[in-house]
Amino acid sequence: MKQKSAEILCIGTELLMGNTVNTNATYIAKGLAQNGINVYHQAVVGDNPQRLKESLDLAFSRSDIVITTGGLGPTYDDLSKETIAAWFGKELVLHEESLRHIEDFFQRLGREMTDNNRKQAMMPQDCTVFPNPNGTAPGCAIEKDGKVAFMLPGPPREMRPMFDNYVIPYLQKDSDTILVSKMIHLFGIGESMLEHKLHDIMVESSNPTLAPYAKEGEVQLRVTARVHRDEDAEAILQPMMNKVSEIAGEFIYGIDIGDLQTAAVTRLKEKGLHVATAESCTGGYVSKRLVDVDGVSEVFDCGVCSYSNDIKEKVLGVSHDTLVAYGAVSEQTAREMAAGVRRLSGAEIGVSTTGIAGPGGGSPEKPVGLVYVAVDSDKYSEVLKLNIPSRSDDAREYIRYIASSNALHLIWKAAGFLD
Repeated sequence: MKQKSAEILCIGTELLMGNTVNTNATYIAKGLAQNGINVYHQAVVGDNPQRLKESLDLAFSRSDIVITTGGLGPTYDDLSKETIAAWFGKELVLHEESLRHIEDFFQRLGREMTDNNRKQAMMPQDCTVFPNPNGTAPGCAIEKDGKVAFMLPGPPREMRPMFDNYVIPYLQKDSDTILVSKMIHLFGIGESMLEHKLHDIMVESSNPTLAPYAKEGEVQLRVTARVHRDEDAEAILQPMMNKVSEIAGEFIYGIDIGDLQTAAVTRLKEKGLHVATAESCTGGYVSKRLVDVDGVSEVFDCGVCSYSNDIKEKVLGVSHDTLVAYGAVSEQTAREMAAGVRRLSGAEIGVSTTGIAGPGGGSPEKPVGLVYVAVDSDKYSEVLKLNIPSRSDDAREYIRYIASSNALHLIWKAAGFLD
């Protein structure tokens, strides 16, 4: 295939009503971008044949590739296949292999297969069928006059492997070039400041390209090169990576590392170190994000959720005089919490959070969003004072998340100083 412009069309009334979050479009868009296929339009349409046909007319008027998700089920309102096949002037015919798969699927479950499931084995004539080992609805590609439609099931656990294993290879089969990307992860610098520092490189570079992506509390830079299949992508990417490192290296915490918690756990594992957490305002958020990483049990010793001053004193050993003189939300308390949990656990690194997550509890002296994050270790100890801006829609969650991100970054930094 020579066309490299696609449109994503997600089908399902439940998406329009907000009952289901449309994660499929995000996944497909990322996958297409990584493979050099431009996406200029996305759309959502309900389970209505006429509106689906109108959406197909519009999509194919401006794109050569349309990828649909949903509407392949056995019920009366699952009409995607019928509508798309008709758009291509194709009849539906029984695909025996898909029927056998559906029959085997129900047999393995020990459930009776009803007649309407047979509908899922009816496929557009002359299409390329994509098997679905994770469900009953096969997908397919149907092509005519330079236009191609990919029909994928709606459930993400079925759609994602089908997209990766069948759609991407189908799109790449006639292409002699591919896109290769590296993701640079940065923390402690905003998107606007980073863009300011790298503006000239971004504007002047065409291959590879450099593009920023803002996340909650951090920034990512995608370095992307278009290369021939037999070309050394690393040789093209590395000079750009070196330029970014020269300009913003102090903020980089990893390449293709995924997220802060993965970066922290990876470095702890590499160095054979352990960490323990003492949390007040984050209420276990730091521990939760650490535990999200597979294999964290090798490096995470314990987490203490110490909301009350009594627990701060009795469990973590925070001085009563410190709490009286400076309060629970203070640099001094944060420092003693980190040292206390490190002492309690025997870990090489202790990290703590204490602050005011809101929406109540703030004062002019200590407003909502004031958080202290501390790390304690033999070679690196630090206390950060954060004034996290509260947002009316999710202020408490946002403050806790940003505080936990800073704690994870401090763990990553501390581990870099230790052997």
